[in-house]
Amino acid sequence: MSEISLKIDGREVKAEEGTTVLEAARSAGINIPTLCHHEKLAPYGACRICVVEVDARGRKNLAAACVFPVEQNLAVRTRSEKVDKTRRMVLELLLAHAPDSPALQGLAEEYGAERDRFEKESSFCVLCGLCVRYCTEVKKKNAIGFFDRGARRQISFIPEISYQECWKCKECFPLCPTSYLQAAYHLTEALAFPSPSHRRASKE
Repeated sequence: MSEISLKIDGREVKAEEGTTVLEAARSAGINIPTLCHHEKLAPYGACRICVVEVDARGRKNLAAACVFPVEQNLAVRTRSEKVDKTRRMVLELLLAHAPDSPALQGLAEEYGAERDRFEKESSFCVLCGLCVRYCTEVKKKNAIGFFDRGARRQISFIPEISYQECWKCKECFPLCPTSYLQAAYHLTEALAFPSPSHRRASKE
């Protein structure tokens, strides 16, 4: 692959064609916050915390850095009024689901997000998909998946598989940005009280 040149926060950065803005920024020591990204997993773009402002051929847009590919002469701003406002809104929405998450609390302090702006819908899960994707892509066990759609979408361990695989693995637990203990709770719940919805879990 050929090497291209782009600018991130005014700095010229070299990157291999086909890499993402997030990868290019990190290679240059420029921090972009993430919740759903993991170096072992395919880019997912779920949490939107990594939103940046990109200027490609004179057109400015907001984009998720973890899935946006670099291109020659691309200009990227990792902090701006628009970027910070967007991250702040995303954080406030996520805090309604996981208000006690240390990762979210740290970012909320940095971006001035209000913890109580939205009515609490505490599920302790922000649907980052790290556990589902790690189990599928790295472990290839498919012991945990998404089920239901839209506002009712949730993550659940699949009893028939997790009973055999999860207690000896648990590698997905520390990946959770909201709570390691919450992952353990969901596993215990799935094994002790399997429901029809658990059995319908899928990798959607």
